Amino acid sequence: MEIIAKSLTKIYDGKYKALDTVDLDINLNGIFSIIGKNGAGKTTLIRILSTQLMPTSGTAILNGHDILREAGKVREEIAAVPQEARAVPWLTPIQTVTSYLMWRGYTFSKAKQMGLDALRSMGLENLENQKNRKLSGGQKRKLMVATVIASEASIIFLDEPTTGLDYISRKELWEILRKLKKDRLIILTTHYLEEAEVLGDLITILDKGKIMDSGTIGDLRSKIKYPFVLKVYSPQFDIEMKNGRISRVSDNEFFIYGSESEIYSLVQDMINRKVRFTVEEVSLSNIFENLVGGGEED
Repeated sequence: MEIIAKSLTKIYDGKYKALDTVDLDINLNGIFSIIGKNGAGKTTLIRILSTQLMPTSGTAILNGHDILREAGKVREEIAAVPQEARAVPWLTPIQTVTSYLMWRGYTFSKAKQMGLDALRSMGLENLENQKNRKLSGGQKRKLMVATVIASEASIIFLDEPTTGLDYISRKELWEILRKLKKDRLIILTTHYLEEAEVLGDLITILDKGKIMDSGTIGDLRSKIKYPFVLKVYSPQFDIEMKNGRISRVSDNEFFIYGSESEIYSLVQDMINRKVRFTVEEVSLSNIFENLVGGGEED
């Protein structure tokens, strides 16, 4: 599955650049995670790519079809769950999915069978005839994902699909997305950096409408100055480093960033002091903070 974007720009009210000359070149079966602070341009980008919003300039090609000149053909290739999508409360899950598939051109019998299969894949097979209004928040989000999964679209857009879910419900949805990604491209925007790191085969970091960096989590780690972190759980703070960076997290916790050799040279000192510590490769949260300057909700 392929997406190529060239200089995508979106300007609101003649002055505010929600997107600023964004370029993408994705050829992938898997999950493409897009992260950024509020207002970074995540939703604007996927609304443009999914033909819901016209760019001010630039264009994109999805599976060989131009989003401006061949929007109809693009829509045949894609399915999307917008951030604001909600299940109609008086319908049931099977009615929701079936009606969506019929709108896409499937016959009733085919749509119903595909809907049952999609609900089963999301763990909703015992709730297919329950009114949507009686579903939990997690079940409603799974239902919205089921509608696009059922469509057999080759490219799926999920705009913050786990926002508002508890951690257990999020992890359940993660497992489902992992199973579904092998034969399609899933474009995922999220506020949860752990989610982007766990699921993303490719990750793009947006800030103020611009792409700050892109790649696998390994690629992103290799580009930053301090790829390892020593997490020390102690009130003491008298470590000296020639290189690296020390970040106080709380009164009893601080992080030391550095190269692998620098970090492991401090390990024996931690053991001698008899303090608790861990050594890890930096997380996406650390990388995000390094590139953008400040964490996300997670």
